[in-house]
Amino acid sequence: MMGKSLVACTGSACVGSLMFVALCVGVVGCRGVADDVTEAASGSVSVSMWADSVRLRDCVDSVPPPLHSALMQAPRLFSRGDIAIERQLTYDRHTVADTFSYKSEARRFQFDKMRERLFVLDSIQQSEARWGILQNRRNWRGQAPLVKRHVVDEYRSVADMWGVQRYQSVPLFVVGEYGVEQPERYGRDGSPVKLLGHNADSTAWRVEAFNAAGEWEVPHKYVKVIAPDSLGRVAFDRAVMVDRTNQVVATLERERQGLWLVRSMNPCTTGRNSPPVGYDTPLGMFVIQDRKSRMLFDNGGPAIVGFAPWASRFTNGAYLHGVPVNNVRGNIVEFSRTLGTVPLSHECVRNASSHAKFIYDWAPVERSVVFVYD
Repeated sequence: MMGKSLVACTGSACVGSLMFVALCVGVVGCRGVADDVTEAASGSVSVSMWADSVRLRDCVDSVPPPLHSALMQAPRLFSRGDIAIERQLTYDRHTVADTFSYKSEARRFQFDKMRERLFVLDSIQQSEARWGILQNRRNWRGQAPLVKRHVVDEYRSVADMWGVQRYQSVPLFVVGEYGVEQPERYGRDGSPVKLLGHNADSTAWRVEAFNAAGEWEVPHKYVKVIAPDSLGRVAFDRAVMVDRTNQVVATLERERQGLWLVRSMNPCTTGRNSPPVGYDTPLGMFVIQDRKSRMLFDNGGPAIVGFAPWASRFTNGAYLHGVPVNNVRGNIVEFSRTLGTVPLSHECVRNASSHAKFIYDWAPVERSVVFVYD
């Protein structure tokens, strides 16, 4: 059983070290956890490997599990342990306690996992790097090419070996292979990427991906560059934490380096895998890309049958939104007794409608991130 793994690496050696840790997770039968790995020594690169994102149902010998990781330059003498979380709620309706019960099951807010992710965001604030978002909602930027190895399910949906569907996704090419080979895997719409420059003939971005470990080449049309602030940095100061295991959501706001304030703690309902219409809310880190005061839905049929209020989209067709109303002309419903129970949505994250409105007003587009974890 693997415990904490400490990895310190510099430059291109990081990719190899990352893959070595990934291999170790597989070798122990997909039961080990490569915890958040930080080395704050000068000149080192911090590697965060979130094995909680790798639920072990995905592990088979021939298919590597999806490894959600973040590589970035960390400031000296700053680590995950320096992250402080204080409760200062600005939305206080339907608040859930730190620990609670659902039927006979004990549930809780996982503050340890929140700290891991807030460390990533604080590390980003220290960097003057350029950042972008992978985008291909409804294949608007073109259907991604077939990857080298893929699977086709009974509904004829194509996915890579990490379970990421081709539809609405972005092709990730091994560095040096764009225009020569098929992509290696798909990147999810809404995923943030660190922009490292262009490829040799300036036809693609070279990026470091958060939701797909390593460096990749991505055709320009699939990357939206995030405009920096007045200091030349991209600041993600607001975070929405979605916990699929406990069916809760928390919002946090950065007060200063190392200090994050909890603004709300609420029940939610995440996606349930029921293809071809419904899917699990995907794990990973995403950027809020756009918003709708009324998000219309069709339940997989030809006609619009209802709406969900105050919707903030973070990946594919997945939104943070209020209680769905099965009547286009109906009134907003504030709360549902199914919130905070079991996954039921089609991929979105349902909230109390007033909480969805709070997020809609509080979390600016391209400056706010959504973390989904188990």
